[in-house]
Amino acid sequence: MPRSFVPFTLTVCGIEELPGHSEVGVSHVLSILDPEHPGLEVFGGYGEHERLELRFHDIIEELSGQSPPLREHVDAILALGRDLMAEPEACRHLLVHCHMGISRSTAALTMILAQARPDRPAADAMAAIVGIRAKAWPNLRMIEFADEALGRGGELVAAVRARHRDYGLRNPDMVTYMRENNRGREVEDL
Repeated sequence: MPRSFVPFTLTVCGIEELPGHSEVGVSHVLSILDPEHPGLEVFGGYGEHERLELRFHDIIEELSGQSPPLREHVDAILALGRDLMAEPEACRHLLVHCHMGISRSTAALTMILAQARPDRPAADAMAAIVGIRAKAWPNLRMIEFADEALGRGGELVAAVRARHRDYGLRNPDMVTYMRENNRGREVEDL
């Protein structure tokens, strides 16, 4: 991502893509994994970097036997974003990944961008994420917590809902998938 929107470099990916990013000079890593997923060995080849690992399922409602994203997770993501901004500019390359690089990771990046640029509309943050990850589908529950934490008054939620609507209209199979997997709130207006 060009540094014109934020003063750091961003990478978003899924687990299978992680080996391809070991040589790009990542300074910070946010790993979002399912609670039962084994630890990842790939980061041994990344060189020196700071890493935050969070574990929760990619869900937007409370479901029996699953761990949803919590406010505490969003608080930790936002703290990572603040820590990144405190680093010298030359040491700011954030890689965020989840299992597929579609939902939890893009939600995390959207909130980090919205936090870094409170002077810009939330839709700009969402557009920037789509610019680096065309299949972005941010987790709505995470965004709802972030919107509140950042005092965006629903603007961040509206930007993500617009993304879901736009992507869903072009990809009806995604809408079906979300409805069948307890994420119907994300597609209720489609």
